[in-house]
Amino acid sequence: GVAVTQVVFGIGLAGVIYFAGIESINGDLSPGSFMSFFGAMMLMLQPIRRITNVNAILQRGIAASNSLFSVMDQPIEKDEGTLEKSSSEGSLEYRKVCFSYKSKDERNIISDISFFAKKGESIAIVGHSGSGKSTLINLLPRFYDYQSGEILIDGISINEYTIKNLREKISIVNQDIMLFNDTILNNLTYGKLKNKSQAEVDLAIKLARIDQFSDEFPEGLNTYVGERGAMLSGGQKQRIAIGRAILKNAPLLILDEATSSLDTKSEYQIQESLKELMKDKTTLVVAHRLSTIESADQIIVLDNGKIVEEGTHDELIKNAGHYANLHRLQFNKKNK
Repeated sequence: GVAVTQVVFGIGLAGVIYFAGIESINGDLSPGSFMSFFGAMMLMLQPIRRITNVNAILQRGIAASNSLFSVMDQPIEKDEGTLEKSSSEGSLEYRKVCFSYKSKDERNIISDISFFAKKGESIAIVGHSGSGKSTLINLLPRFYDYQSGEILIDGISINEYTIKNLREKISIVNQDIMLFNDTILNNLTYGKLKNKSQAEVDLAIKLARIDQFSDEFPEGLNTYVGERGAMLSGGQKQRIAIGRAILKNAPLLILDEATSSLDTKSEYQIQESLKELMKDKTTLVVAHRLSTIESADQIIVLDNGKIVEEGTHDELIKNAGHYANLHRLQFNKKNK
């Protein structure tokens, strides 16, 4: 590093002066020659330091290029769809969907999944860690391609849509919020959302309750959030993500553990914003805390990638099966 380089230079400089001084004392080096040598050495010192600093710049450049190339080296997504629809009803169906991460010879992560959601309905997906919840919802925007079965939006296979058009129909709010080192407002309205009207932006800010925390900063919405939103709390980041989804206003909504990392107070506040977001949208909700999905129109319980139970909260509690066990475990933990 730079500090080590400075130490080495200091030791080297002291050594040169020491040995040159001895030579001068012994009469082998005249005072004039010593001063000329010392002056030349000092003139060379700064350029040499600049050269050593180049290494630090090179290392940063190499790290940045590795990050860039890792993205460029990603395989191109298969996009054979040709259909582009400007509007969407919002109905969603999974029909005997199976998926494995490698090949057909591998164990299925998702097996024979079927369910249907009408426009505006909410489907909650619950289960133990590793049961396939996140994989199931990641198939919808085609982050992965399923091996068999079918996923349909408005009765049309998602493979028939272009990937661009498909993803325009879907908003996603998850627990890992990507924010840029920019202002709150620019993080809310980045990309195509820049084209939204001021009235739409103001409404999103109000519904997502972004103004409740932005007003606390001297710069308001023009406050810089820091790298990856370091200046904001988890709940504040979530509100920006919810605001983005409100602005996008896509007919399909995915909520993937959107409140799992929040404390109880923040979770309650975010739930109020999520209710506004979910209005008139077909919603898939993955939740660890079952208290957040009790009002869902349908709850699907996964175990080892298969549906083991489905129904409303009240129906599943009465069944006294997997869901009731999960609910009881969480309720007991909360009361301890």
